[in-house]
Amino acid sequence: MTVAASHLLEVEDLHVEFGQGRDTASVLNGVGYHVDEGETLAVLGESGSGKSVTAQTVMGILDTPPGRITGGSVRFRGEELLGADPERRRMLRGESMAMIFQDALSALNPVYSVGFQIAEQFRFRRGMSRKDAMARAAEMLDLVRIPNAKQRVREYPHQFSGGMRQRAMIAMSLALDPELLIADEPTTALDVTVQAQIMELLDELRRERGMGLILITHDLGVVAEVADRIAVMYAGRIVEHTDAATLYAHPGHPYTRGLMDSVPRVDDVAGAALRPIPGLPPSLSAIPPGCPFHPRCAHAEDVCAAEVPLLRELGGDHQAACHFAERFVAEDPDRPTTHEVVSR
Repeated sequence: MTVAASHLLEVEDLHVEFGQGRDTASVLNGVGYHVDEGETLAVLGESGSGKSVTAQTVMGILDTPPGRITGGSVRFRGEELLGADPERRRMLRGESMAMIFQDALSALNPVYSVGFQIAEQFRFRRGMSRKDAMARAAEMLDLVRIPNAKQRVREYPHQFSGGMRQRAMIAMSLALDPELLIADEPTTALDVTVQAQIMELLDELRRERGMGLILITHDLGVVAEVADRIAVMYAGRIVEHTDAATLYAHPGHPYTRGLMDSVPRVDDVAGAALRPIPGLPPSLSAIPPGCPFHPRCAHAEDVCAAEVPLLRELGGDHQAACHFAERFVAEDPDRPTTHEVVSR
């Protein structure tokens, strides 16, 4: 069913489980966010918080089993995708929405040239000849600034550096001009200089094409200068959501504050100890009652162990799922700015 679209993508109250019976893990517990045209949404959180599973569910590539969608809605331009015909979902992938995966070396097929893998999309989706498709593949490699694209289009993934493979993955994702691009940890295992180049490239392509971009990461420095809005995830939930500037200046959830405090600052004294969040994220098959963050929270009170906090409105587009969110939004003069986070 298609309804009037208010956003490019809307995810609402999404629930996903893995396993069965006593071994059931609640991986997503009511996740909701939206993305508009030309906007960058960063989804931030530790490993295991549900960021990638949400993206896989949106793209319709979640392995089922072991995964199982138990509730919620995913709408693209108002069209409900959950329960849609598999052929319809397949046609949307690449044409309207695309995804860059974490490990480009694993995502690319080692027995085919990089150009062949890009060209296949033009042959099967656009009906191009092999020659014309390879020419378009070379153009895509040139678009993502791979030198000597006409020659390198016939090379294999192992002949590309890590940064070049990531650029090739971006080229493959953008080949059919999608309206929405999901980048899942696109700078993992790359050095800082290449990370900056990849993020600059994604931001530039997003502006030029007017596409929506979902950037999945655990790195505060990566998102500080490119994200319009940030959604912070913990234990399969969105625990804070606001624009980037507000999040860095006025974090409303102690988990968000903990993430920021664990980032090295440019004004730190040499040799100063970092301030990591104590403990570990909970097992998704045994999420604690109440606020799932309370066992690690220095500010927890009795209510935190008894009641699950809902997202509270903190003014503007700022929401935080904490019983005492208002306590944390007061401006802190020692809070790092986006510039300080990027300059770490």
